[in-house]
Amino acid sequence: MPHQKLLSAQDTESLLNILKARFLKNTKRHPDTEWGQIEEKLLANPAKLWSLSQMENTGGEPDVIGQDLQTHEYIFCDCSAESPKERRSICYDPEALQSRKENKPWHSAAGMASEMGIELMTEEEYHTLQLRGPFDLKTSSWLKTAPGLRKLGGAIFGDHRYSRTFIYHNGAESYYAARGFRGILRV
Repeated sequence: MPHQKLLSAQDTESLLNILKARFLKNTKRHPDTEWGQIEEKLLANPAKLWSLSQMENTGGEPDVIGQDLQTHEYIFCDCSAESPKERRSICYDPEALQSRKENKPWHSAAGMASEMGIELMTEEEYHTLQLRGPFDLKTSSWLKTAPGLRKLGGAIFGDHRYSRTFIYHNGAESYYAARGFRGILRV
């Protein structure tokens, strides 16, 4: 069994303070949700706290954007105005990374998300995020791609331009300085 990645008590306290301050500053993202219940769930799931720290450390500014009413899990999402800075210039997945013969990017969105213990945002989740404010006005974010499209060599990404959210496609091996990914974590 792999060793679980955990935060120290000091790092846990620091992260919880950051998350609480962001939560209280952005109440429109999560109306009718109270911080105390979220903090309780986080403290009961130290591996999820580690994943949130990875989201925070790579510029994602994670915040609660909802709750799954069936599982009662809180949904954290990268809420940075632009695609997280430390997750840009990457292709879509490890297979795309391996397929590049020259000028390989430093990582892939799906590979990095897996290492962080988070999921790539789906197209539906991306549209839901955009209802909470415009995100990716200057950048774009890789999104979870259907297996059929991926098998054909493509992948999807989204951005927000001209007061509208757009979903596009690109070769999965492509990468751009302004394209990263946003993650989802359920706690």
